[in-house]
Amino acid sequence: MRPIPATGSIVVLTGAGISKESGLDTFRCEDGIWSKVRLEDVATPEGFQADPDLVHDFYNARRRSLLDPSLAPNAAHQALAELERRWPGKVLIVTQNIDDLHERAGSRNLIHMHGELLKVRCTHCALPLPWHQDLSVDHTCPDCRRTGTLRPHVVWFGEIPLQMEQIMAALMSCDLFVSVGTSGNVYPAAGFVAQVRRLGRAHTLELNLDPSEGANLFAESRHGPATRLVPEFIDQLLKD
Repeated sequence: MRPIPATGSIVVLTGAGISKESGLDTFRCEDGIWSKVRLEDVATPEGFQADPDLVHDFYNARRRSLLDPSLAPNAAHQALAELERRWPGKVLIVTQNIDDLHERAGSRNLIHMHGELLKVRCTHCALPLPWHQDLSVDHTCPDCRRTGTLRPHVVWFGEIPLQMEQIMAALMSCDLFVSVGTSGNVYPAAGFVAQVRRLGRAHTLELNLDPSEGANLFAESRHGPATRLVPEFIDQLLKD
């Protein structure tokens, strides 16, 4: 890997592969969640409008899994939090994951571009708020006091990911872009590496179990489990 400035800016994109090693189900792998349920039914605004009870049941089950006391961040999450603590420059983690494992590991400069499972928001007043219990159409928004307007605070298909302006600004100014555990087929995140490379200033690195669909766009790729690759890479980066 080519050297980056000691105070250089780092953007790390994380995907389902990093959370899978903590025991969370992924969506797109061969036996993943989308092989068992139609995404059109539970992950689109139209699906929610057609059957909100079904959508609530789906995300309630995901939320309960995330709150299982046995679930914990793994070595890759912990290494990224260590990088944020020790790197002299800026470190931003942009995650496609809706779990809170990065936060549990200690990461603070973090953008959930696809939303957060442990939050809900109101379709009337747009207020997002923490939520650790089951959700139903019988719940009332604490802000506008309307009933049946709360939905999972996740980005569904056909909706725009969150905080894209901040993400684009970070990508345009970074010195190192790292992608961890991503499939490379979910946009706009899959296009981040191409945007970074067009600017020509940042090194690009993929850390993935297998080559992603966009692996050839990265200047460097390393393949294996995130729990091994991420700590090894960050240890090397901090030493260099």
